[in-house]
Amino acid sequence: MSKPEILAVAKLPPYLIEPLREIFVVHEQIHQTDPAAFAAAAGRIRAIVGSGESKVPRSLMAQLPALEMISIMGVGYDGVDVTAALERNIRVTHTPGVLNDDVADLAIGLMLSVARRIPQADQYVRSGRWPEGPMPLARKVSGERLGIVGLGRIGQAIATRAEAFGMSVAYTARSRKAELPYAYYPSAQALAAEVDFLVLITPGGAGTRKLINADVLKALGPQGYLINVARGSVVDEAALVEALQQGVIAGAALDVFENEPVVPSALWTLDNVVLAPHIGSATRQTRGAMADLAASNLRAHFAGEPLLTPVPECQ
Repeated sequence: MSKPEILAVAKLPPYLIEPLREIFVVHEQIHQTDPAAFAAAAGRIRAIVGSGESKVPRSLMAQLPALEMISIMGVGYDGVDVTAALERNIRVTHTPGVLNDDVADLAIGLMLSVARRIPQADQYVRSGRWPEGPMPLARKVSGERLGIVGLGRIGQAIATRAEAFGMSVAYTARSRKAELPYAYYPSAQALAAEVDFLVLITPGGAGTRKLINADVLKALGPQGYLINVARGSVVDEAALVEALQQGVIAGAALDVFENEPVVPSALWTLDNVVLAPHIGSATRQTRGAMADLAASNLRAHFAGEPLLTPVPECQ
């Protein structure tokens, strides 16, 4: 019996691609690198596998008449045209749950880093400046006010960690979560005006594009810090750069950017910013669990079994 054929739309790590090769014929990014090979295989490709940053537009699906499912290794799937997939009954899966802890840990780590200026302190020692005198004082975190934009699984994990620091927690989301004890605000701007640290962990996509704009940053104010572990598209990046340069907010810690991996050079030179290269889920343990789940969704589909983690639109 021949192996089903699938298309990898991203450069997949060995711990995902190697298990897939055992049970599938994997065409690796031939839609971008080898148009002739893609044209020859397109009619036989039954599934797509990609990362959370992968783009799977309607135009790509249209070239794959046998396409049955899309498996994304990542919790975010805003690069997938789910509407186009649903029109053809193409199922879409992602990997929620297994990365909650890592992303929540990083959010807290970034908040501590930007407030306590940990990266700058490291460089202060390495550059030999300590004998010249102590660093300027930094900002306390414990006991301060935290606002979370998006209170799903990861947002709640961040809130739990923040409570251990004695922080008060408030949030905004698409709807109030009555079962949770945190204060709710109807908008990001209203929330920003009442907190010291604003953490973004809302999904990307058209509905949240540039949700954090100049007005929200102004509301956060000159003592406030922005931490983004969501998607770069959630922030108006030009407005953020201006706010940081002009002292509209105190600082920012960013793991995601609007045009990754390109980061505005203006951010490189700012001393009130901490930058990370989208490492929210980047531990060996979690990436391995994500790969296992992405592969398991593919196996389940081709075995005629229920999908483990379909995206909400496909449930």
